[in-house]
Amino acid sequence: MSSAETPANQHLPSNPWLIAIVVALAAFMEFLDTSIANVALPYMAGNLGVSNDESTWVLTSYLVSNAIVLPVSGWIAVEVGRKRLFMACIGFFTLSSLLCGIAPTLLFLLFFRVLQGLVGGGLQPLAQAILADTFPPQQRGLAFAVYGITAIFAPTVGPVLGGWITYNYSWRWIFFINLPVGAMALFLVYRLIEDPPYLKAAKQSGVRVDYIGIALLVVGVGALQIMLDRGQQDDWFSSPFILTLAILAAVGLISLVVWEWFATHPIINMRLFRSFNFLGSNIMMFLVGAVIFSSLVMIPQFLQTMLRYTAELAGLVLSLGAILVLIEMPIVGKLTSKIQARYLIAFGWFSMALAMVYSTSHFGLFLDFWTATRIRIVQVAGVGFLFVPITLVAFVGIPQAQSNMASGIINFMRNIGSSVGTSMVITMIARRSQYHQSVMIGNLTSGHATFLNGVNGLTDGLVRAGFSPDDAQMRAQAALYQAAQSQATTLAYIDTFWVLGVVAAIMFGLSFTLKNNEPGQGAVPAEV
Repeated sequence: MSSAETPANQHLPSNPWLIAIVVALAAFMEFLDTSIANVALPYMAGNLGVSNDESTWVLTSYLVSNAIVLPVSGWIAVEVGRKRLFMACIGFFTLSSLLCGIAPTLLFLLFFRVLQGLVGGGLQPLAQAILADTFPPQQRGLAFAVYGITAIFAPTVGPVLGGWITYNYSWRWIFFINLPVGAMALFLVYRLIEDPPYLKAAKQSGVRVDYIGIALLVVGVGALQIMLDRGQQDDWFSSPFILTLAILAAVGLISLVVWEWFATHPIINMRLFRSFNFLGSNIMMFLVGAVIFSSLVMIPQFLQTMLRYTAELAGLVLSLGAILVLIEMPIVGKLTSKIQARYLIAFGWFSMALAMVYSTSHFGLFLDFWTATRIRIVQVAGVGFLFVPITLVAFVGIPQAQSNMASGIINFMRNIGSSVGTSMVITMIARRSQYHQSVMIGNLTSGHATFLNGVNGLTDGLVRAGFSPDDAQMRAQAALYQAAQSQATTLAYIDTFWVLGVVAAIMFGLSFTLKNNEPGQGAVPAEV
């Protein structure tokens, strides 16, 4: 029996499902903090005496530091021990949450958010690697489903929970709620989890630090995340700042790939990508992050800006879809032991493509709560068929000694995909809104019959309401212009859903290029 097939739970006396719940609980804290602060930014700005623009660095600082740690968490786990690292991440994440909650100024808050992002970045991949080593191949699908629930559910409920806490208590409590969860997770990890034998043997060889790789990673990923966060606001490459960041990101990341490929002791094992399944699953996980989390941003943004929903009500629309994911994930986890993963993945992408088409035909300014809820439910219906099987395929054929490294890379690709996807859809909505507005405004001219009829009709109604003829005409023209803007923005959202649908359709076809795997059994060979 090969190392990839060896049930790693033979050395663990504890109930593996209890371990799954414990590591999922720890990861849930980190996933929740990626989105819970979003709606609290205006309150933070007012309380700390800073501008709304400055308050956005509370999010950016966390995302940048988080992204830098994700791909190297596997290397750190091997060098210092996974249990020790996992407990350190939980402990410092809990401590930094407390410090964020009591931060007296924005500068202190940003410093503590960077610390929180650095230690939180290790929680996701370490939790996934522990599951991969704790469960034999025939049970991994269901184990990853438990983890998948936290990965999808936590960012979804984050905004509505953050809005409720901030509105009823204080923005500081969005950080304080981590304290009891972190303390409980830390105690349970200490009691239940042990490092597998291969990790205990590996860390005896001493720490070997790839300083050049770390430097390239910090420059490349840091520049990329800041560029994605500030791009649309600064008009992308027309800004020298964004252009400089783009050059730094490109040079840093390309140099990182080349350096790590030939490094003797790399912090990121790029040779894992020689496995076609690992390469394919990472590309798909990148796009899962891009499609799922960009649509997660689009719907509440539309509901709040165009239809004047409150943050809590918009979050409730998302939460009902998350309930479906909770039900679906364990079912898909069971199916992975009976059906080839590539067929489940293909079904997930097919469902996603149909969901985006459905969204285009039901999206509009007259969108009611239940229609918006149905749209979101349809959009997330295929998530379980993507997240769980793609994660499973990524570990197929990967030697057990590389599971920590593989997990870090997978989570990194999903997070970067989320950032790229969110930036792209925000930019696309802005640009397509401008396009549709220019087309519509071209029709709103004094010589256009429809425009004249609309202005005259509104003017007559306003005059009867008591306005002067000149004032009534100006108000009528302004109302028609505002209606055109709203319609243009709605069409831009529909265009974006079409693009996401096309991406899902392409991935549906590429799903069948993944190598066969025997459901619930061993792995295809991997070249590493």
